[in-house]
Amino acid sequence: MVDYFLKQAEVPLVKMFEGVHRRTLGTTDEAMLCEFELEQGATIPEHSHMNDQVGYVISGKLALTIGGETQHLRAGDSYAIPGGILHSGVALEDTVIIDAFSPPRNDYRTEAR
Repeated sequence: MVDYFLKQAEVPLVKMFEGVHRRTLGTTDEAMLCEFELEQGATIPEHSHMNDQVGYVISGKLALTIGGETQHLRAGDSYAIPGGILHSGVALEDTVIIDAFSPPRNDYRTEAR
């Protein structure tokens, strides 16, 4: 069963890497929403996955590399990463981002309800 409403405070924060934490929020069969908290200096290693990913920077600043191109993103900026494209990031400040994945990432479903 899908929860129609989720409260951020009720969803566990999962440590992914040093200084990188994820909260899996709303999830359906077709889409998933996640919140990421990155501490200044934290690194998201280069990786790719089959899921399309679109994101929005809530606060902070990060250097995001997608397909070999790096941009510095701040609050209000967004990005799109097609499935299969290599990407990585470095938090230049404490940063909060929201990412949507389609289809949902099964490896992120562990704490989703």
